[in-house]
Amino acid sequence: MSTGVTISSMSTYAILGCGSVGHIVAEELADEGKDVLILDKDESRVETLRDQDLNARRQDISEPAVANAVDGRDVILILASDVEANKAAVSAIRDHGGEQFVVVRASDPVSEDELRDLGADVVINPSTVIADSALRTLESGELEYKARQLADILGETEGTLAILTHDNPDPDSIASAVALQAIAREYDVDADILYDGDIGHQENRAFVNLLGIELRQRDEAPPLSQYSAIALVDHMKSGDLDIGAGVDIFIDHFEPGTDVDARFMDVRPNVSSTSTILTKYIQEFDLSPSEAVATALLYGIRAETLDFKRDTTPADLTAAAYLYPFANHETLEQVESPSMSPETLDVLAEAIQNREVQGSHLVSNAGFIRDREALGQAANHLLNLEGITTTAVFGIADDNIYLAARSKDIRINIGNILQDAFEEIGTAGGHSTQGSVEIPLGIFTGIEASEGNRDTLLALTEEAVRRKLFDAMGVDGSESSNGS
Repeated sequence: MSTGVTISSMSTYAILGCGSVGHIVAEELADEGKDVLILDKDESRVETLRDQDLNARRQDISEPAVANAVDGRDVILILASDVEANKAAVSAIRDHGGEQFVVVRASDPVSEDELRDLGADVVINPSTVIADSALRTLESGELEYKARQLADILGETEGTLAILTHDNPDPDSIASAVALQAIAREYDVDADILYDGDIGHQENRAFVNLLGIELRQRDEAPPLSQYSAIALVDHMKSGDLDIGAGVDIFIDHFEPGTDVDARFMDVRPNVSSTSTILTKYIQEFDLSPSEAVATALLYGIRAETLDFKRDTTPADLTAAAYLYPFANHETLEQVESPSMSPETLDVLAEAIQNREVQGSHLVSNAGFIRDREALGQAANHLLNLEGITTTAVFGIADDNIYLAARSKDIRINIGNILQDAFEEIGTAGGHSTQGSVEIPLGIFTGIEASEGNRDTLLALTEEAVRRKLFDAMGVDGSESSNGS
């Protein structure tokens, strides 16, 4: 039942059953200047309340007369520890035709359902409230403990910290690295952000350029052995934790597939972005994020959740709300609206033309490509086709086959599918919604690439990759189309 009136706009209250909980609520409302009537069957308790200048009357709330006693009151809070008496009070008020907003105390899930069926607007189970409060306190305490651990490591770091993103880093990985770099700076620790692969997606390039983010290619930076400490942030999308050095700090929102021996670990699969985790640390360290850091983190959260349309959690939303006033929204708009490069347009056109659909799965060959990052963009675009839940687009570049996959099917983990299909012949990584593969071309064909055999290579590759992908997805391939 809903009266369409919010508590903040109501002016008169009645509290039925004034034990310890009711007493606290009554005092709070009275301190706010609210008109509060208290009904309780215990005469001595009523007298005590009156001695405290509270408006209290003796009334057995389990009797039908309670409905008349609360006539004209906007909000009824039924807070007795006797749930049967609370049920009787709700019934009496609703049978009397009362349209007040009724909040009532339950004792267990069964009584919660019964009280709702009787017409209560809000049902409170003290055990659930206490448990929720305990969990929030635990979460806050754990974050404080983790922050102390991280601070200890940064405080002990005398040289430069290496922060590694995942390969071909996306906004979430870059933003997380930028935030950790800012935290390290508070402890007088310089940090280099390192990455393998390319920053090929035009949005990602715009993101880095507009915010002035400094990234270094791994092969252009000093060896990891020369760094005083090493951090991996949002690194699990690479699927490979063998970086050739020990790990001091590991922060991610995906569980690692293998054990990670790190001095500090914070892995939270219950949030949708690593940027959310780093935002919590910014708050815990009581840092005011710079405009660049806040803009990066906010974009990282938005990109990872598809602008809060995919797997968004309350923690992601509260982190974004915290960052919002610090961020540069003109820069965000510029990042999110870059022009599409001719190469990306060519790859998308090839992927559309060559698509093969089996059920809700789409696989396409983009041919010979120059920008492998365009494969991911094509896979994202094709995921918008009606009836499609999983896409995979592959192409050939530099004597390698590159593949990008995307999925919105909650029943599958596309990263695991790619690993099962290709890990014995190439490098595969990813998670539930996206993944990538890199395979030496000769493994499929046994033929070295040259200008004279391009068509042959493409045909052999296409057949082998499509077959392995559809087999791994559990599609028999007996019926296929181009999705028209």
